[in-house]
Amino acid sequence: MLYIFFLITFIYSVLIVAFIIGYDKIEPVENKSTLPKNSFSILIPFRNEAENLPQLLESLLRLEYPLDLFETLFIDDASTDNSKEIIGKFKLGKTNKIIENIRRSNSPKKDAIETAIHQSKYDWILTTDADCKIPKNWLLEFDNFLQQNDSKMVCAPVTYTVNNSLLQQFQLLDFMSLIGVTIGGFGIRKPFLCNGANLCYSKKVFLEVDGFNGNNKMASGDDIFLLEKITNKYPSQVHYLKSSEAIVTTIPQPTLNELVSQRLRWASKTSSYDNWFVKLIGITVFLMNLSVLFLFIIMLFKTEYTIPFIAIFSIKFFLDFIIIYKTLIFTKQSKNILFYPFSTLFYPFFNVFIVLLTFIRKKYHWKDRYFNT
Repeated sequence: MLYIFFLITFIYSVLIVAFIIGYDKIEPVENKSTLPKNSFSILIPFRNEAENLPQLLESLLRLEYPLDLFETLFIDDASTDNSKEIIGKFKLGKTNKIIENIRRSNSPKKDAIETAIHQSKYDWILTTDADCKIPKNWLLEFDNFLQQNDSKMVCAPVTYTVNNSLLQQFQLLDFMSLIGVTIGGFGIRKPFLCNGANLCYSKKVFLEVDGFNGNNKMASGDDIFLLEKITNKYPSQVHYLKSSEAIVTTIPQPTLNELVSQRLRWASKTSSYDNWFVKLIGITVFLMNLSVLFLFIIMLFKTEYTIPFIAIFSIKFFLDFIIIYKTLIFTKQSKNILFYPFSTLFYPFFNVFIVLLTFIRKKYHWKDRYFNT
């Protein structure tokens, strides 16, 4: 049995070391101070975001970019609060529109983005979320990158703004591991993750790959399935914008129940991936956490498993630490590494619980709606 655990640990270690190497291969972007050239359509779907919209709107007002080179399209997904009234008080750029979502599928967000794309003026589409905050040089960083690179899609970083609660700190460190392996995936030329809260792509290419068609049965995945499509067609023209000036910040889930719903939403799309590499990573991460958990339980009853548990847990602890700490340095949140011991102890329980829950719970609750897993 121990041979199986060590084999899983070996495969996991190879993957994480590859991501660490890949992370370092993606060089931080330096702004060349070029004159703004590209025009952007910023798409922001929203549903009952009255509480979060003010900070987003204020950050958009601070954007340092020519007003005639971008438009902002807000897509209302049947809000029942005063979100539209809040948006209506702001004037952002040359064009500031509120569009009603046209539902076509089981995915409200994909429908919202597609609805807006067909009404957008510019070829470069930028998506973010209503609970985000945008850095002032956001458009300048994308414009600078696009002028220097032949890109069809550009993925960029997202982080959480957190307090000192264990729940929020856990979410931040877990999220940093995802951002770290996302960057690492681009570094080894196997991009498999991105975040729709900070994503840029060509409208022409979106239409060329038939948008979200084929993936719109899944409620989530507006970002990753599109990444998969565009990467398959233009493998050398999908890039990562590793710039601290382009980091979008968002908020973690306020309760454990909402965190579980979020992760069920993320996990629900895994079976629909065509990419074998993504499935390998998902299976390996689950088996690694299951091994740690299983060995820990056995160790409580059989002391001869103590050394194997310590060895395997230490390998995972050290490798995860490296990629998480590198990412925290990049997002300027390195002090949060102090919560890493708690996070790494809790994560195996959380990961195994979420995976098993996807087989038990057939629905999850999100934005006042229920969706199938």
